[in-house]
Amino acid sequence: MLTELHITDFAIIDALHLQLQPGLVVFTGETGAGKSIIIDAVELLLGGKADPLFVRAGAEAARVEGVFALEPSAQQAIQAILTREQLADDENEEATEVTLAREVRREGRAAARVNGRLVSLALLREIGQWLVDVHGQSEHLSLLRTREHVFLLDRFAELDEQRDAYAQVVRDLNGLRRELSELRRLERERERRLDMLDFQIKEIEAARLKAGEDKTLLEERTRLANAEKLAALADDAMRALAAGSDDTPSAADLLGEAARAFNSLAKIDPTQTERRDLALNLSEQFKDLVRDLEDYREQIEYNPKRLNAVEERLELIKNLERKYGGSIEEVLAFGAQAQAELDTLTHSSERRAELEAREEKLLRRIGQLGAQLSAARQAAGEVLARAIEGELADLRMERAQFGVEQHRLEDPAGALVEGRRVAFDATGLDHVEFMVAPNLGEGLKPLAKVASGGETSRLMLALKGVLARADQTPTLIFDEIDQGIGGRVGAIVGQKLWALGGSHQVLCITHLPQLAGFGDQHFKVEKAFAGERTVTHVRPLGAGERIYELAQMLGGTGDKAMDSAEEILAYVEQIKAASGAAPPGQLS
Repeated sequence: MLTELHITDFAIIDALHLQLQPGLVVFTGETGAGKSIIIDAVELLLGGKADPLFVRAGAEAARVEGVFALEPSAQQAIQAILTREQLADDENEEATEVTLAREVRREGRAAARVNGRLVSLALLREIGQWLVDVHGQSEHLSLLRTREHVFLLDRFAELDEQRDAYAQVVRDLNGLRRELSELRRLERERERRLDMLDFQIKEIEAARLKAGEDKTLLEERTRLANAEKLAALADDAMRALAAGSDDTPSAADLLGEAARAFNSLAKIDPTQTERRDLALNLSEQFKDLVRDLEDYREQIEYNPKRLNAVEERLELIKNLERKYGGSIEEVLAFGAQAQAELDTLTHSSERRAELEAREEKLLRRIGQLGAQLSAARQAAGEVLARAIEGELADLRMERAQFGVEQHRLEDPAGALVEGRRVAFDATGLDHVEFMVAPNLGEGLKPLAKVASGGETSRLMLALKGVLARADQTPTLIFDEIDQGIGGRVGAIVGQKLWALGGSHQVLCITHLPQLAGFGDQHFKVEKAFAGERTVTHVRPLGAGERIYELAQMLGGTGDKAMDSAEEILAYVEQIKAASGAAPPGQLS
């Protein structure tokens, strides 16, 4: 629910801070005082049009900020949005409140924020629709969004689980149809694709690639290309290590001489035993080194034929990598994938027949479950219609009629229901829409097309009252709900709004004292003059101030008007007490 509302430099409001309570919150005041401006500010906060005319004269920008305590009905959905957009303070904890803000600058620029961070207007609206319904601007009223009617009806009839079970079968069918569509697409180009895959697989298989062989080949190519130089270097090393010359003994000769000297030395001085052993080991290792070098030298040969073969192999690998992947491993993976696709295409007719049989089975199942869901909705729609007509009768619309229309569309690829193919989606087989005839003889018409006015206000109130259990929007705002109704009906409307406040926070602007008397929190909106400027002030009323305000709304402040105001509050207290609620008493 909306717990705090901050408005700055908006129209004739210079600065306003409201702390709002649960239940029914009423706003009263003279015409033109600025009551509807508060609703305009809330609508801007929820993603309404940012008009520079909202900016107060002399100010650079208008700002509106609202703090919403998250009710269980909206908490999960909003937490998912905050987490998705990385706007949650702690993704491991459930958000308990969210702050929305909107700024409109005089030059036309606007900004939207959620929890202090800039967001798109679309995201602000996505969050806002879970928080508030404003009756007064049709585009923000969930009851006027036809696509919502089926969900409201299902929640009223407690059909959510039944619809979810049906929707799961639809999801299964959609997945199967995607696979079938891809298979049919592949079949259309099957022959061409088969030739291409066969060529690619054979080309890769013929190469007989081995992972890592390109590295080995590169090393071999380097040796073959430098064979003469490698042989010369090896010969130089052999001469230095083992052959020597007439003038210079070899390293092997010198190391052997040193080893013999250490052997003699150790016989005389035992402390040199370790050095003798080291010298002998070095001599043996040196001999191994010489033998290894001799073997290496014998393997070096200048072989142009082998060099050409290595070059050709590397070029083959390079061409395959250029066509099928950046490495031997990727080329082999491409070949495996091509083989799998070839197998699929080779057996596609069998697979297609299997999928088509499953598709038909699922279509029959959807038809069966959808028909059951439709029947349950039909029964629930009749109960809902009678309940709403009863509410409308209380609101002096005795002749009004309400209905829930369900109709199906033919679809050759649709679900099979009683021998007919009908369209379907994840919600069911039927298009569900609320219908209304406000006056006798007019005939039922779509709710979304009913003109605004006093009748629509009462109709919305009746709908909200009956659907309160199904409607998950925590805060409801009614502007001019008393349009076209008198004091007697006003008391009934007030009682119903107050009852609706048991499951929602209800904000209501009213000119009727009989309605205002039911408020759990009462604000007075006043217009004042500061120098050459007009400003709007809003203040909460205590118990005594409420009596005076209701008396003024009745047309005077004399004893008779004051007595009538007290009678209104006494009547309200009696109604609330009979319902088990605390008396209105001390409002702040």
